[in-house]
Amino acid sequence: MEYEEEDYLLLSGIQHFAFCRRQWALIHIEQQWEENVRTFEGRSMHENAHNPFYKEKRGGIISVRAMKVFSKSLGVSGECDLVEFHADSQGIPLNGRSGLYRVVPVEYKRGAPKSHDADELQLTAQAMCLEEMLQTDIERGFLYYGETKHRKEVAFSEVLRDKVRKLLEEMHQYYHRGYTPRVKTGTKCKQCSLQNVCVPGLSSNDTVNDYIEAMLGEGVR
Repeated sequence: MEYEEEDYLLLSGIQHFAFCRRQWALIHIEQQWEENVRTFEGRSMHENAHNPFYKEKRGGIISVRAMKVFSKSLGVSGECDLVEFHADSQGIPLNGRSGLYRVVPVEYKRGAPKSHDADELQLTAQAMCLEEMLQTDIERGFLYYGETKHRKEVAFSEVLRDKVRKLLEEMHQYYHRGYTPRVKTGTKCKQCSLQNVCVPGLSSNDTVNDYIEAMLGEGVR
């Protein structure tokens, strides 16, 4: 199956979806967003990394920032913070360059490595787009964390690739339906910039009307 361009979802949304399906729907379906310190720092880091005019060659590595990518089979489009092309006899040719190159995507994150795999899934989705566009195989990439100032290597296993496909299929279904899942509370809610919009204190067994009626009832007392 191939998606039409007008049906493409934002590639970066897979990180939101993997972290919290409701958060993704509030941002990408309902177009709601609130800034906090974490999102501001993350946005600042990405603005510094996303210079589309930046291209550099050092030794056998060509670095390209803000490279636009897409996938017809996954139905996504977006940008890679950084794509490195490493000189490699088993690599692919690049237009206007001599030799062959291996493709290595690098994604920048403001904090430290996390206990969940949302960052790894986003990077894997980027690699799958690059593979489709450049007709190559990409074995691994890197996550650079601003807090540790260290790169974490990510191997693009079939487990990660399969999870990316399943999550994106689910995302397309939600988006097509305009469906926003109910809240599922957890410790991650404390770090979310959408607390005031999401209302994580609202029980997943209650409707919004139930919540409003309860609040009005408290006001009457």
